[in-house]
Amino acid sequence: MSRPRTLVLFDVDGTLIDSQSHILGAMDFAFKTRGLVLPPASEILAIVGLSLSEAFAQLCPETDAQERGLLVEAYKESFASLRQSASAAPFYPGALECLEILKDLDDIVLGIATGMSRRGLSHVLSNPDLAGRFVTTQVADGHPSKPHPSMVLQAMAESGAARGVMIGDTTFDMQMGRAAGLTTIGVPWGYHAAAAFRGPAARMVDHDGQLVPGVLNLWGRIGVMGPQNDFGAM
Repeated sequence: MSRPRTLVLFDVDGTLIDSQSHILGAMDFAFKTRGLVLPPASEILAIVGLSLSEAFAQLCPETDAQERGLLVEAYKESFASLRQSASAAPFYPGALECLEILKDLDDIVLGIATGMSRRGLSHVLSNPDLAGRFVTTQVADGHPSKPHPSMVLQAMAESGAARGVMIGDTTFDMQMGRAAGLTTIGVPWGYHAAAAFRGPAARMVDHDGQLVPGVLNLWGRIGVMGPQNDFGAM
């Protein structure tokens, strides 16, 4: 009997790639350009995953919509410049290997649900190692900010999957996935402290070697990487 098609949906920043230096650099530029005090790095990383307008609303709630719009434009300008002049944001250890293994399984398809813009994600996906891996890519453009489930629901519809799992590094990812009816897996190597989203996450992995077995074990499938690993504390 064939297995139902499963969508494995990934966040990008903090899950697949580490773009922390680009994010912090672009935020520094945006706040300086607008003459505002830059929040601590911990506060900036805590809003990664939200749309930029929502992120600035949380970082500087005293500003009005017009000012936040100018911050967004300054951030985008700087991020695009950094993307061209600085080295590419690196993949986290094991990320590409995980995608390669999952892509080759007949009943699994891969997708992306990210707070990045389409332009930003297109730059990431220009990496030859990512060519042809994703059947659906959802970005902040045209969707409400995470944790609204719009991106996940659209991804499920486009993929034709009967079930899915959302993998991410923030509470926003976990809340978004759950709101759309998906199982969720949290990873601890990104921008939110793992302790903050062990509750919202249905499962947690402790390191990259647990991610593929973790996905396969969700529905009782025999893992393809040897002995099945236990998850970390939930």
